[in-house]
Amino acid sequence: MTIFEWRSTMPLPADQVYAWHTRPEAFERLTPPWQKVTVVERSGGIEDGAILVFEYHSGPLRGRWVSVHQDHVAGRRFTDRQVHGPFAYWEHTHSFIPQGDDACMLEDHVEYGLPLGGLVDALGGLPARHALERLFRFRHRRTRADLSRHADTAATPRLKVAVSGATGLVGGNLVAFLAAGGHEVSRLVRRAPTREGDIVWDPQLGKLAAHSLDGLDAVVHLAGESTAGRWTEAKKRRVLASRVESTSLLAETVAGMKKPPKVLVCASAVGLYGDRGDEVVDETSEPGDGFLSEVVQRWEEALEPARQAGIRVVSLRFGVVVAGGGGALARLVPAFRAGAGGVIGDGRQYMSWVALDDVLGAILLALTDKKLSGPVNVVSPNPVSNREFTRTLAHVLRRPARVPLPEQAVERVFGEMGREMLLAGQRVRPQVLLDHGFRFDYPTLDAALRLEFGRLE
Repeated sequence: MTIFEWRSTMPLPADQVYAWHTRPEAFERLTPPWQKVTVVERSGGIEDGAILVFEYHSGPLRGRWVSVHQDHVAGRRFTDRQVHGPFAYWEHTHSFIPQGDDACMLEDHVEYGLPLGGLVDALGGLPARHALERLFRFRHRRTRADLSRHADTAATPRLKVAVSGATGLVGGNLVAFLAAGGHEVSRLVRRAPTREGDIVWDPQLGKLAAHSLDGLDAVVHLAGESTAGRWTEAKKRRVLASRVESTSLLAETVAGMKKPPKVLVCASAVGLYGDRGDEVVDETSEPGDGFLSEVVQRWEEALEPARQAGIRVVSLRFGVVVAGGGGALARLVPAFRAGAGGVIGDGRQYMSWVALDDVLGAILLALTDKKLSGPVNVVSPNPVSNREFTRTLAHVLRRPARVPLPEQAVERVFGEMGREMLLAGQRVRPQVLLDHGFRFDYPTLDAALRLEFGRLE
């Protein structure tokens, strides 16, 4: 049997760090992007006898893990023991040790044995330890960041929030982030509800019962057809309709309520600005040209009924979201891992990007800051050229990047989508976030990529 320990000082009281861990969604936040985990069954919380069953997929390993909780001491400790899974033995104790009134030591103590006993321990022990160091370095970094975000809004009452697009990259992470922070979250779903609190709607048919939104403090609208793939005329119609129809339905529904939610936060995109070369643009800049710009303008205009009803409306203009678990980055990584990555076109076009965890922080700010309204650019204050993006990604992945994608190839393969999303660029400044004192936890591309790929230093 081998012992592994990882400790970090958290700038929050032990009771608060413990409370965050007691919420089921904390497990989702602690799962790193390079591991695919699906919770199958959950019985109880972290008290003695509680059971957690999940399916995992990490590299070549996949299977089912069943753990039971024991040795629970409220506010100070709990242990989960594997009763079925990939290890011959696994017992993990989480401890929350007070360090004065405003800080604590978070300690993870793991006792484990690898399959086949001593032989594999001797031959495979070092890779296993490296994997655990990678995992717990990520877990402690995210724990500290999430708790600090929620501490920033501790004076604001916990909210009741509905989220559309809750199964998407940003939406799924947002639901877990808010719920782990103590907020009550409902999902807007198009199919039969699978979780308590799910709200059924159908934007295509214009169906959303106003009473289903009663009691909500906020709605976050993230749903919409993906823009990835070649833009046929049918695809473009779906992209536009999915945004305008759903946004109009939400805005009109909340506008007609006697007691509507106090804030409607809606996704938008920096595609509004079109291809601007080296020009620095912010929320006061005029729209550009192209299909994406047209979509975003009509998307944001669809919020007008809510504005006219006196509801605070925030349009979050997202840049490229840097996330290891999906989105644009996940589509690039296989080529880079194979050593086939490279610059796109001449590589000079700007990419306004943002770390996924900073996206979640920006949404929390939009929900809780009553002074924030209108368009908000959700991008890092440090945009990069495509060439710099390529170089940084290759460096973090420790792979060469010498296979360029020429402009002619982009035109031929991707057509209009390639011209607007791969060859065009926007150098966007998040002026409103900066004016509101927003803290970027990952302001540089290198830092954001290292978190997502477990290359933290």
